[in-house]
Amino acid sequence: MPEADDDRRCSNAVNEMILAHRIRLDPNNVQATYLARAAGTARFAYNWALAEWQRQFEACKADPALPQPNEATLRRQLNAVKRVQFPWMLEVTKNAPQMAIMQLGRAFQNFFEKRARYPRFRRKGADDRFTLTNDQFQVNGKRIRIPKLGWLRMRETLRFTGRIISAAVSRTAGYWYASITVDTQDAQLPPAENQGAVGVDFGVTHLATLSTGEKVANPRALRTLLDRLRRLSRNLSRKAKGSCNRKKAKFKLARLHASIANVRANGLHQFSASITQRFHTIGIEDLYVKGLLANRCLSRAIADMGFAELRRQLVYKAERRGGQVIFIDRWYPSSKTCSCCRHKLARLDLGIRQWTCPECGTLHDRDVNAAINLKKMAVSSTVSACGGEGSGPAREAQGETGSGEAGIQQRS
Repeated sequence: MPEADDDRRCSNAVNEMILAHRIRLDPNNVQATYLARAAGTARFAYNWALAEWQRQFEACKADPALPQPNEATLRRQLNAVKRVQFPWMLEVTKNAPQMAIMQLGRAFQNFFEKRARYPRFRRKGADDRFTLTNDQFQVNGKRIRIPKLGWLRMRETLRFTGRIISAAVSRTAGYWYASITVDTQDAQLPPAENQGAVGVDFGVTHLATLSTGEKVANPRALRTLLDRLRRLSRNLSRKAKGSCNRKKAKFKLARLHASIANVRANGLHQFSASITQRFHTIGIEDLYVKGLLANRCLSRAIADMGFAELRRQLVYKAERRGGQVIFIDRWYPSSKTCSCCRHKLARLDLGIRQWTCPECGTLHDRDVNAAINLKKMAVSSTVSACGGEGSGPAREAQGETGSGEAGIQQRS
């Protein structure tokens, strides 16, 4: 099971980048109790601030003379009453409630700018997390020091060197993790091997097919453990609500979901690291996964692949190695177009995995042919961007962190 992961957050300069390293913690019972208490304090402060925000906003609608609510005012109001009304907040780090209210302010800002939905109340068991600023914790080797707790063991050392910005402590399926954000200048990895460009065609039978003819196996994380998942889900449904046995069954089910996610993430990281290490230019399709999930026959298999996460990893790992990812338009008929003579079929059903070109007589593997066409489109797009003549519905990823989606569909 992977215990750490690095993820690009934003790029500030050519050789400077903000990275986050997620490391699993190893607390004892006393330390785990403190972490749960700090997460509960942060959750309570978030919910209290959200309720106050809604109450004050309704009061402003009734009386426009009243000031509009904001996170700075709510933080001052909580500081003024917490010693009397909520003295148990003083038992944990002061960052837990304060950073939670600041996160609520950013959530409302994203909502007002139409980047996210309206903030919702946090729930126990689902939103167990709190954040620390860089002046409230220290990292030394495989240890992290948290205020009012002391030194806490980590499973590995911090990968990056640079100015530490913050740390987000969270719980997933009973495991505690610290996501440490670092502003580093050594984020660049060695450049990709000189193997030129490659086209990558995502699929369901195989995770991906390369223009070189290679086919990457599908981890099938959900499908492999689906029987066990169903058994544990039935076991949970039979337990009485509020009972200890239900808590145990819920914990087992959460651990299994975490294992499935780890198996999937491990396969995606291995593939994306291999591709970005070998090839400088990567061509993939910019397809609409959300629409594909409406297909009841393929929805589970497509959701099990993690195409959007794979696309996100390819973008930031290629950038760290000086490479680039070219997105081909989702309507480009890569499967139906002959990669040799450019003849386009009028129709090609999804069940047909091999076909022969009626013009040149070439026998094509459907996925390999699509990957070759994607590679050609990526190369032509690169030549066009450099000032030469090129055509094709392609674009380069610039500063993208996986907000888009990738997938497979029948090309038209």
